[in-house]
Amino acid sequence: MSTLITNIKELVQVRENNVTIVKGSDMKNLPVLKNAYVLIEHDTIVEYGTMDNVDGIEAEEIIDATGKIVLPAWCDSHTHLVYAGNRVQEFVDRINGLTYEEIAKRGGGILNSAEMLQKTSEEYLYNQASDRLKKLIKLGTGAIEIKSGYGLSIESELKMLRVIKRLKKVFPIKVKPTLLAAHAVPKDYLNNKVGFVDLVVDQMIPAAANERLAEYIDVFCEKGYFDLEDTERILKAGTEHGLKPKIHVNQFNAFGGVGLAVKYNALSVDHLEELNPEDIKVLKSSETIPVALPGCSYFLSIPYTPARSIIDAGLPLALATDYNPGSAPSGNMNFVLAAACIKMKMTPEEAINAATINGAYAMEVSNMYGSICRGKKANLIITKPIPNYQYLTYAFGDNLIDTVIINGIKYE
Repeated sequence: MSTLITNIKELVQVRENNVTIVKGSDMKNLPVLKNAYVLIEHDTIVEYGTMDNVDGIEAEEIIDATGKIVLPAWCDSHTHLVYAGNRVQEFVDRINGLTYEEIAKRGGGILNSAEMLQKTSEEYLYNQASDRLKKLIKLGTGAIEIKSGYGLSIESELKMLRVIKRLKKVFPIKVKPTLLAAHAVPKDYLNNKVGFVDLVVDQMIPAAANERLAEYIDVFCEKGYFDLEDTERILKAGTEHGLKPKIHVNQFNAFGGVGLAVKYNALSVDHLEELNPEDIKVLKSSETIPVALPGCSYFLSIPYTPARSIIDAGLPLALATDYNPGSAPSGNMNFVLAAACIKMKMTPEEAINAATINGAYAMEVSNMYGSICRGKKANLIITKPIPNYQYLTYAFGDNLIDTVIINGIKYE
């Protein structure tokens, strides 16, 4: 199957060479071709250029993109897409004055989600997650990471990972699975956190690794959850079983988690709403990418990741949704980009780089996803007619996507 997209108003994120990460001031550079075309063969971008060079190119399907923008599909490197039910009541509780921590102490938060998930069958869990993923693809997401973490028992964590594996097999987009067994201390271990960490290290990690259900290991490194000693034990065990770290860190407190993540060669450090100069210094000497989650900051009314400090220090930054039922119940990457521009003072160019190339890097797939480059996967967004690509982050309440192409095929 061959597809030729013609008369593209702006072809965004065009890269002659296969750029796999964008850092610092380079994030302001977003290559654009005007009045362009893209040629797709099967699932691959094979050619692109301006319309004055399109003569002689043939394809089985031609898509006229007059007035429209074409860009790479979003790469969402941090989600909790597999969960049971919802936490609407906690949303109302926060409006009435309770804090995230107070809700957690009352048995809400992650423990609430864990209780619901443990009672939910694997099939029903898959059906819920499948419906969510279909919606996200139609909103432009073409690669996604999905975490466990609402199981908090061996059986339920593996259940979640099996659901993620099934999504990976059934859906055409790239899916990367992460074991987040240390998301919270379950009720049965509230007075025995060391015992739960033992369970994670001695049983959950080996079980997930033996069944090849996860590629990454994650920990909620935060006061009241898992401290530096807990986190190091889990990261050490994960890496020994071939799982690469991707860490929740500095959401509410900065106390050395970034340095520990870098010590274990973490692929990414995610959240970073709290950040200090030492964290930036240690990141500059690493290959670890910071990931900001502005949807969480918006929903919980907590600080936003200091994007300007990170980018101005010469570091890369990725954007992701943190899609989950408690602190970011939206997987809409379009809103995430707008929030990054409006609340984090990122330019539209920086936001698009963060949500495409750098998001792909945070999942180790930027060699094949995240830019318009010959030889890369044809995962593309075609917008409705809009003035320019900056309009995507300006008109934050509109659905501006007309067509999503995954592996060279329109996603219906």
